[in-house]
Amino acid sequence: MRNRLDGRVEAVFEGAAEVVDQMVKLCHEGPDHARVDSVLDDRSEPAEGLASFEVKSTA
Repeated sequence: MRNRLDGRVEAVFEGAAEVVDQMVKLCHEGPDHARVDSVLDDRSEPAEGLASFEVKSTA
């Protein structure tokens, strides 16, 4: 997960479809005091073998 220089937030989720669906739903809501204008859900085959949460540098 990371903030983009243009103000967007980028996140990559991997796991069971129902868990990913729940995470995407939460992205539409956003945290307290956040404004969510849109969410792009770009599904693809798992490629990274993610096993933990990582906050990446702004890009």
